[in-house]
Amino acid sequence: MNTAMPKQQAGITFSGFIVGAFLLVVVTLFGFKLIPAYLENVKIQHLFDVVSHDPAMQSAGAHDILLSYDRRASVEGIDAIRSSDIELSKGDDGRPILTASYAVKVKLGGNVSLYLEFNPTSVGK
Repeated sequence: MNTAMPKQQAGITFSGFIVGAFLLVVVTLFGFKLIPAYLENVKIQHLFDVVSHDPAMQSAGAHDILLSYDRRASVEGIDAIRSSDIELSKGDDGRPILTASYAVKVKLGGNVSLYLEFNPTSVGK
C-alpha cells in the first residue's frame, strides 16, 4: 500500500487564463493604435537628421531648408508637422538644427483618447 502524499497539481486556473488573455488583448490593441504615431515620429527624426547633414543645406537659407523638409516629408507621407512648425537655428559647426514640438491624439475607443507629445530634433546626431 502506498502511503505517500499525492503531488499537488500546478498550473493556471481557467479564470486566470481568461484574465491574462483579456489583458494581453487590451495591451496588443493599444500597441496597434500607438505604433503608427511612434513610427511617424521616427520618420520625422530621420528627416531632421538627413536635412541637417545634407551638405547643400550647410549654406542654405531658412526658406530652402524648410522647403527641403517639406519635399522629403511629402515623399515620406508625413502629416504630423509642416515646415511652419519647425524651429531653425545654426549649430557651432554651421550645421542647421531643426527642432519641433507636436502632439498626437490617438483615439483608443469610445470617448477614451491618448495624448502623445513628441519633440524631435537634429541636435547631437
